[in-house]
Amino acid sequence: MFKPVNRYILIEVPPEREIDTQSLIVLPEDYEPEKENFAVANVLDSADDVRFDLRQESKIIVDRSMIEQIKIDQTNYNIIQDNYVVGIVD
Repeated sequence: MFKPVNRYILIEVPPEREIDTQSLIVLPEDYEPEKENFAVANVLDSADDVRFDLRQESKIIVDRSMIEQIKIDQTNYNIIQDNYVVGIVD
């Protein structure tokens, strides 16, 4: 198991919602819809020095572009530093 340190938070990010691709408008084949800037993520673990109170299974709103992915063996871990958390969802 991966234990974050140095103000990092281990998160699980739900997959983005599928957008209905059936349309009456013809779009280029390489068109990709714009992604949302922020995502709601589930907290799996956090470093002891995170600057606010977090519990496992808390939901936080994060800047999607700042999520880092680490691959160890065959497992992917998503982490984000605490200063890219913009809110906690109750």
